Amino acid sequence: MTVIAGCQPDGASHAVMHLAAMLARSAGEPVVACAVVPVQGTARAEPRATARARETLDAARAAMPDDIDTSYVVREDRSISAALLGLAVEHHADLIVVGSSSASALGHVAFGGVPSRLLHGSPVPVALAPKGFRSQGRRGVDRVTAAYDGSDGQIESVLAAAALAAQLGAPLRLAAFAIRIPPPYTTRLGTEGDIPVAAQWVSDMGRATAAACRRIAELPDAPDTVESTVGFGRTAAEALEDVDWGPNEILTIGSSRTGPFARILLGSRGAQLARHSPVPVVVVPRAAAPPIDGRAERVRIIRPR
Repeated sequence: MTVIAGCQPDGASHAVMHLAAMLARSAGEPVVACAVVPVQGTARAEPRATARARETLDAARAAMPDDIDTSYVVREDRSISAALLGLAVEHHADLIVVGSSSASALGHVAFGGVPSRLLHGSPVPVALAPKGFRSQGRRGVDRVTAAYDGSDGQIESVLAAAALAAQLGAPLRLAAFAIRIPPPYTTRLGTEGDIPVAAQWVSDMGRATAAACRRIAELPDAPDTVESTVGFGRTAAEALEDVDWGPNEILTIGSSRTGPFARILLGSRGAQLARHSPVPVVVVPRAAAPPIDGRAERVRIIRPR
């Protein structure tokens, strides 16, 4: 699994390289770091732009841990996202890593121009590094958490997350996030009427998660451990805070069911989760799900407490 790291001269290279290194270390694969020089039509790149791209790669090289096999390239293209996608095809890469917008809050993901265009056109997963992200120690990914709403339309994204976890040698956690918007008024009964609804939803999610785990167990390469959790909150931020997160964890979010099957199109709920995620986010297209071979492998299922 070659990892493509998109480096830009906006100070985000450190976060991108730390995330790329963490992913590559788990997968045992190399990283290709790329800085793109924008050009117009057939015109040649300006020398100052080329020099700036090389300075960007120098900063990326300084940030990259020395235990990762990394190559550094400069590409000229009218579109940064197109250049990264072309490089991914050239190297048969399975993942593209980019940074958040420089306007994002520290520790959070924000969609700048390049990530937004990649998310609308990439056939491979795209990893978004939160602003200021630093991996903890020379370790790989400790756990992959997949956002899952229990619907049939998301099973491809869950299978893609399971395949990614297996590639990274990490356990998988399926996480459901219940975002409850409070009513604009209260009654004598308060919120007691919500309790049976929430209990039924948790029960339904338990059955859907069990069914998803059975599908995961049929993958040719499945993660060794699968667990599940539920986060509650009035907002996406509160629901995410309601579950525990490790320092070297990633959150996967599936593409919207209304988007092209082989491309990424992030839905509104997925975008909310991504913007408030306390860990790096990997957005996976539904087409990234591997085929099921029908043989149930031994997968350790940990039930939520």
